[in-house]
Amino acid sequence: MTARLILKDVRLDIPIFDVAAQSMRKRVLKWNNRISDGGGGTVIVTALNDINLSLSSGDRLGLIGNNGAGKSTLLRVMAKIYHPTSGSIEVKGKTIPLLDISMGMDDNSTGRQNIRLRGLLLGMTEKELTEKTEEIAAFTELSNYIDLPLRTYSSGMKMRLAFAIATAINAKILLLDEVLGVGDAGFQEKASKRLQSMHDRADIVVLAIHSPDVIRKNCNKVLWLEKGRQKLFGNVEEVLDAYQTHNSKT
Repeated sequence: MTARLILKDVRLDIPIFDVAAQSMRKRVLKWNNRISDGGGGTVIVTALNDINLSLSSGDRLGLIGNNGAGKSTLLRVMAKIYHPTSGSIEVKGKTIPLLDISMGMDDNSTGRQNIRLRGLLLGMTEKELTEKTEEIAAFTELSNYIDLPLRTYSSGMKMRLAFAIATAINAKILLLDEVLGVGDAGFQEKASKRLQSMHDRADIVVLAIHSPDVIRKNCNKVLWLEKGRQKLFGNVEEVLDAYQTHNSKT
């Protein structure tokens, strides 16, 4: 099956409840034009508005924009974690979001049990789990800790395990939010190679990152977001040049 990711006129409104005090509402509403009064003590944040793009097999899209532009939110819409308020999204192909890679892990279960828990959450089949559990365990370099509860792990050990599980899956569509930092320098080099391998296997990759060099190396398209809106979508040099020129003037 050919992978496809199409967004048409996507808008995402997020309500904020219990902003009851009139003075507070006024202050919040003055913040920027992405916020409106929803009535009844509610304000509405327009996180994304008028997003249109079409990606097919072979596309590597870089998302750029200043902090708060909506990059991470757009990835969550693509992953169907958030559902658009209006517009439509068409996704064809197994989608793996490497956003919150430790979501679904249980501190009271062992590392090996968490491979199964997190793997099932990410859509791995029983056959895949049987085939990949030992490879995942070996990649983590956790040794005997793999059979101990996660509550005995350091934060770095937990991230190693989460990363190893998430990157063991064959994705048609891969969604990445910034670069994952896991472990010491030696392990990071190993992790970088594993991530690149996953990147190469995927049909479509969407990457949110601030580095123009990484985008030039890995992407053929760029989407520039500004305050939740689509500022420019096109080829890499065209969009990066416009973005860098804009930033040099502000």
